[in-house]
Amino acid sequence: MGDINTSQSVLLLLAAFSRYEKALEWALDRSVALFGPLALESPRFEFRETEYYTPSMGPELLKPFWAFERLVDPGMLAEIKRQTNAWEAEYAAVSGHNEPRPLNLDPGYIGLGKLVLASTKDHAHRIYLGQGIYAEVTLYYKDGRWQQREWTFADYRRDDYQAFFEECRATLKRKLAIAKAERSV
Repeated sequence: MGDINTSQSVLLLLAAFSRYEKALEWALDRSVALFGPLALESPRFEFRETEYYTPSMGPELLKPFWAFERLVDPGMLAEIKRQTNAWEAEYAAVSGHNEPRPLNLDPGYIGLGKLVLASTKDHAHRIYLGQGIYAEVTLYYKDGRWQQREWTFADYRRDDYQAFFEECRATLKRKLAIAKAERSV
């Protein structure tokens, strides 16, 4: 029998996308209020890989990523996804936009070896976390770079996204080293 250990803290990552700058700012304000200050913020990437979201969100979507300063327990992912879903519903109700889903929030985390995303949808490659939430390893880190899976979303295969994820991983690595040094003092 193996020993049960606590999990290593991870860097909370939140992907937000919308055609409305106001929606992205609203989501950022909510996120910082709950999760704390940002460690990193990506550019607002053009989301152009699929038309899947056009009927519910409209065209010309922008997608920034936010990584938070405070590390989290990966076991919190289901709770975080439920919170971001509540924010999506709240914004849709108060925004006055014509689209049924003017804001999409996809939380996940970056560990040293993987990027994990939460979902409300089950699939063959997803693991149930509880509370109606599933998770998948969208990318894994090997040979000094991010690697994709057959199910990796097309936009997560982009070099510009992965360059940002590399910055996130380096930030996590630095934070874990500092925490380890502080524990040994």
